[in-house]
Amino acid sequence: MVSLNITIKDGKNRKHKAMVELDADKFEKLAAIFGLFNPDFLKSLTRAEKDIKAGRVTKLRSLKDLR
Repeated sequence: MVSLNITIKDGKNRKHKAMVELDADKFEKLAAIFGLFNPDFLKSLTRAEKDIKAGRVTKLRSLKDLR
């Protein structure tokens, strides 16, 4: 079984840790719930790779830059 360590920091720089263990079947179910096998999602990944190779990507310093 594969384990995944997750660390979450809140605004006060305190760390909250959790460990999640998933086998292959549970991981596939989780991926399906998040829509990672959805054909539209897979097509968007392909488009994103093409955009990166073509240089049509802008690095953001903050989400405020999207406004």
